[in-house]
Amino acid sequence: MSAKGTPRALTRLSEAAARIDRRTPAHRDRAVDGLRALALLAVPTGHWLLGGFTLDPEGGLHNASPLSAFGALAPASWVLQMLGIFFLVGGYASVLSFHRRTGSTGAWLKGRMVRLGRPVLGVTAVWALAAPALYAAGVPEATLRTGATLVIQPLWFVGVYAGVTALTPYCVRAARRLGGWAAAPLLASVAVVDFLRYGPLSDAVPSWLSVLNVLPGWMFAYQLGVSWGERRIGRRGAWLLLVGGGVLFAVLLTVFHYPASMVGVPGEARTNSHPPSLLVLALASAQSGAAMLLRDRLARLLARPALWAPVVVVNLSAMTVLCWHQSAMLAAAVPASFAGGGGGVTGLTTAPETLGWILARLVWMPVFAVLLVVIARYARRFEAPSAAGGRRNPVVRRTVAGLLAAGFAVFALGLA
Repeated sequence: MSAKGTPRALTRLSEAAARIDRRTPAHRDRAVDGLRALALLAVPTGHWLLGGFTLDPEGGLHNASPLSAFGALAPASWVLQMLGIFFLVGGYASVLSFHRRTGSTGAWLKGRMVRLGRPVLGVTAVWALAAPALYAAGVPEATLRTGATLVIQPLWFVGVYAGVTALTPYCVRAARRLGGWAAAPLLASVAVVDFLRYGPLSDAVPSWLSVLNVLPGWMFAYQLGVSWGERRIGRRGAWLLLVGGGVLFAVLLTVFHYPASMVGVPGEARTNSHPPSLLVLALASAQSGAAMLLRDRLARLLARPALWAPVVVVNLSAMTVLCWHQSAMLAAAVPASFAGGGGGVTGLTTAPETLGWILARLVWMPVFAVLLVVIARYARRFEAPSAAGGRRNPVVRRTVAGLLAAGFAVFALGLA
C-alpha cells in the first residue's frame, strides 16, 4: 500500500467505527459485550496456542499438546480458559432478553435455540460433504479423523449452553429468592462429586459419576450472571467472588493437588474441564468477581468508537468464530502435512516439544486468524441467513443439513 493509501484506509476505518458507534442503542451494555468478545476470542487463541499436531509416517495428522512437554505453560490456560466469563455474560444477557420478550417463554427459548443451532448444523454439514472429497483427494483417514475431532470439540459448549439457557426462568426465580447465593448449591454439588471421584472412596465410585458435574459446573457462572442481571450482586458480592474464588483456586492447587492445566493434557489421568472440576468453578468465581468490579471502567473504555467497533464485529460473528476456528487451523495444517519433506513444518506438523515450536506457533497464529476471517466471510450466512438473501425450501435444507450433521457426528465420535 502506498503512503497516500495508508491515511485513506485509516480514514475509512475511522468512519466505519464512527458509524457503528452512532448506530449503537444508548441502552446497550458495552461492558458486557466487551467481556463476551474477550471470552470468545480466548477460545481460538487457546486452541491455536495449546493445540498441536504430530505427523505419522503415512502423513496423517494426530493431536498433540505443548502442555505435555511444557508443564510451565499451564498458567497460560488460567488466562485463556474464560468460559466462566462467557457463561457469566450469557446469563446476564439472557435475563435481560427474557424480561424484554414480547411473546411466550417457549417462543423466546425457541428463538435462542435456533440462533445457537443453525451455525452448528452449518459447520457439521459442510464438513460432512468436505471429508469424502478430501479423502478422494488423498488426505489420509487419520488426518480426517483428527480434523473431525477438532471441529466437533468446541461444539459440546453449544449443547451445554443451550441446556442452561433453557433453565433461565428457573435461574431467575432462584436469583430473586437467594440473590448471588443462588449459585452456591451448584458449587456444593460439584464439590461433592469431586470428593467422591478423587477422595478416599474413589476406587468404589463408578467413572460415569463425573458426568454429574457437567450441568452444575457450567451453570454456576450462568447463575451468577442471572443474579447480576437481576441486580442482586453488588460490589461486596463481587469482591467475595474474586477473593473467595482466588483462595479456593490456590487451595485446590497446592493442598489437594488438582491438575494445574485448565485444559486436557494428553496422557494425564485427570482433567479439569471435561467434565468441569471444582477448580474450574473457583476460576470462574474469581473471573466473575473481577469482571463485575471492572465493568464501569470497561464501559468507559468502550465508549471510544475505535475500541467499540471491533467488539461489535466479534459479537455479530460469535457463533461463526466458535464453530469455524478449528477449521482455520486445519486449513493451514492439512496442506502443510504434504510439505516440509519428512520432518514436517515447524509449528504446524512437528511435535510441540521444543521452544522453537512455541515461537513458530506464535508466528502461525496470525495466519490462522486471516484464514478464519476468509472462512467467516462465507460461513457467517449460517449465523445470519438474512445476509445471504432468501432461501428456497427451508424445510428440505434443514432436513438435509441435519442428516449430514448427524453423519459427521457419527464419524467424529469414532462410531463409524
